[in-house]
Amino acid sequence: MTEFQSSCYNIVTDPNLSPKQKSHLLALAAENNLPYVTLDSETEKALNERVICDMYEGHAPYKPRYVLPDYAKFLKQGSQWLELAPAKTFDDAINMLTIAYHHVPSVTGMPVYLGCLDQLLLPYIGNLNEDELYDRLKHFWIMLDRNLPDAFMHANIGPTDNIICRLLLRIDKELKQVAPNLTFIYDEQITPEALLSIAIGNICETAKPHIANNNMIKKDFDEKGYGVVSCYNSLPVAGGGSTLARINLKEVALRSKHIDDFLQNTLPYYCELQLNLIKARSEFLYEKSNFFSSSFLVKEGLIDANRFAPMFGIYAMAEAVNILQEKSSLAGRYGQDEDANELALTITKQLAEFVDSNTLKYAWKGKAMLHAQSGISSDRGTTPGLRIPYGHEPDPVNHIMALFKHHHYYNSGISDILTVDETIKNNQSALLQICKAAFQIGFREFTANISGNDLVRVTGYMVRLSDIAKYKQEGSRINTTFLGSEAADDTEGNSYLCRTPRVISHEQIMGNR
Repeated sequence: MTEFQSSCYNIVTDPNLSPKQKSHLLALAAENNLPYVTLDSETEKALNERVICDMYEGHAPYKPRYVLPDYAKFLKQGSQWLELAPAKTFDDAINMLTIAYHHVPSVTGMPVYLGCLDQLLLPYIGNLNEDELYDRLKHFWIMLDRNLPDAFMHANIGPTDNIICRLLLRIDKELKQVAPNLTFIYDEQITPEALLSIAIGNICETAKPHIANNNMIKKDFDEKGYGVVSCYNSLPVAGGGSTLARINLKEVALRSKHIDDFLQNTLPYYCELQLNLIKARSEFLYEKSNFFSSSFLVKEGLIDANRFAPMFGIYAMAEAVNILQEKSSLAGRYGQDEDANELALTITKQLAEFVDSNTLKYAWKGKAMLHAQSGISSDRGTTPGLRIPYGHEPDPVNHIMALFKHHHYYNSGISDILTVDETIKNNQSALLQICKAAFQIGFREFTANISGNDLVRVTGYMVRLSDIAKYKQEGSRINTTFLGSEAADDTEGNSYLCRTPRVISHEQIMGNR
């Protein structure tokens, strides 16, 4: 057999994959048997050495990485392509969304964005009472997990206090499902503390929802708004993310002589190469794939080709800073030392300036969006995004203080995961105060894992530890369990299982107000 045939044979005979999972992997194998999009020799070399990375999106991108349809418009106008009349009732709306999700492409083969569900469904409540809504929404939530079992699938709720929002929080806490991932959009001027408190209570049981700082994020978008998708990526509604490339800052630092060489020579060089990669992949998507000329989502005005942004990702900031500190004979380490943290901020500012200074042909507002990429399961010896290495995290307050200055710059998403001791369940108000304080000083997003829970976040998506424990014996119906299992096998000290749970004390909160 050829190498390609052997790869396909291994997929079809894998005992831990379902037929649907095999079908998806076979399609990806076929795409990756095509020639890669045309690259210059230096960019190709950097990609082969994985100093820059294409996130394994495929050799010939034929759909955007992340698609965020305008579902409100879909419900109001119906769809000629799908032969659906406009929604009139709550049941109409639920049914139409269920149908639409199966026709929204993404890098995973499943939708990464389900819409801001409470805002979408509120106009269709009619005379339904709370019990009737609860039954419908619970069935809907179960359907999502069973039919679209992918932890990158993401629903949004908030920022207003309403019956749909409260019911979805209640249902998600009861079911403790992996999918869908969930973001609660919090706005201190709109969201009552009582509703935020419910969301915090959910986190203590399920690690969901992720909480987004609307006051900060909305400034980077227009009147159509944004959605939080996949792990924690903020992108334009009626558009999305066309492609995501990322720089391994650790590898850039290893190729640098010292801090000045990194900032003046190697980092600018690899930033240019990553931009070349983004341009090449975007040109194929827009000029050769025919996606934007053929998709009913475009023709019916549910997405706009001009509202897609390429994502300029980075990761391994911690390793890069520590390597550069060592090469410059400096003792401080990332997340622990003020000088090391200032070096990281200098790097972030330079990245932001580079992205902002380069105009792209195929990009929302003509620019890429800077992204702190949260890693992939096969990464070894690197820390996701700008996170502090696992096992070396300070207490939650100092953790936030070490990172908050970066959040302003990463307009398509940055997130850390605070791993908190399970005693927080008896003092949930402390976690609420930490969340509010983080937003007040400049955190874009707030996420926490609670030790002792089955549901945990890996990079940014959800897994069940019990599923991972069984995966190698019996597989999993949830697509992303494999990724969690692979990440857990990291033997270089960077597995999410190495996170150190921290206790939040009353003194920490009062001392940092």
